[in-house]
Amino acid sequence: MAAMAKDGAENLAKRVLAGERRALARAITLIESGRDDHRAGALALLKAVNRADRQALRIGLSGAPGVGKSTFIDAFGMMLAGLGLKVAVLAVDPSSARSGGSILGDKTRMDRLSRQPAAFIRPSPSQSHLGGVARRTREAVALCEAAGHDVVLIETVGVGQSETMAAELCDIFVLLIAPAGGDELQGVKRGIMEIADLILVNKADGDLKAAAARTCADYAGALRLMRKRAEDADGFPKALAISALEESGLQTAWAEMSALAEWRRRSGHWAARRARQARYWFGEEVRHGLLLRLSRDAALDGMMQSLGDAVLEGRESPSVAAAHLLERFDGGG
Repeated sequence: MAAMAKDGAENLAKRVLAGERRALARAITLIESGRDDHRAGALALLKAVNRADRQALRIGLSGAPGVGKSTFIDAFGMMLAGLGLKVAVLAVDPSSARSGGSILGDKTRMDRLSRQPAAFIRPSPSQSHLGGVARRTREAVALCEAAGHDVVLIETVGVGQSETMAAELCDIFVLLIAPAGGDELQGVKRGIMEIADLILVNKADGDLKAAAARTCADYAGALRLMRKRAEDADGFPKALAISALEESGLQTAWAEMSALAEWRRRSGHWAARRARQARYWFGEEVRHGLLLRLSRDAALDGMMQSLGDAVLEGRESPSVAAAHLLERFDGGG
């Protein structure tokens, strides 16, 4: 079984490296699977496609629902394709906490880009994974790079404090916002403001054009008051007004992203950032693996269920119950 999985993974890897869209889609399905035999094949696949000479510009994109993320990606992706670039879009859809299902409708909202031969769009369920990204998004990014894509756009599920995990996947983090009444700054958490490299005020068209200019000025002022990071080039982070509907400001936004990425490459921050991200995801894999092993130990799983019932009924506090479980885990080696 292991040999068959390895042979199949190596064949799939060759097709991915050759840029076959169907092979890339199949490869992402493989890494998203939770089956043990599929996981073994996924690890063999990732090892086979690991190519240091293929690095895309990874752009994380976050924004509240209704801000126009899909419209922006559709227009922005078409512009990049027009420049001769291969674009991959990894759109993370929130999963229902009750049923576990996801709509996965992002691709239908990117009508033009979904028909563009130079583009690849893959919606994935978050599966209740915190941080605004799906559990295997990092590996999907690596596969898109291996397939020869120049730019990978990672769309998160929305804006929140936990969205900062998406920054551990990308080279440039973009926050998309819309003009709104009142104090717009109150609608965005400081944590996500601190990791944003570029804030794009969308819908700067029609009656909202003046409001977008004011919002852009407000955010520009707020960014100047925030502590400068070592990996920031002069003038970054910055805010820009754009219109995805009218496709205005998109070329300026791309120029700013490219300039920042190039500065980080020259200054050494690019390599350092990716190395730090790799270390972060190593820790995440270890933590997830330990939890998985904990759940697969029959005795410990039974104890977890029993202690969980005690917490539910109010006979034990969550902290004390967790301490009991961990003591048992330590005692069992």
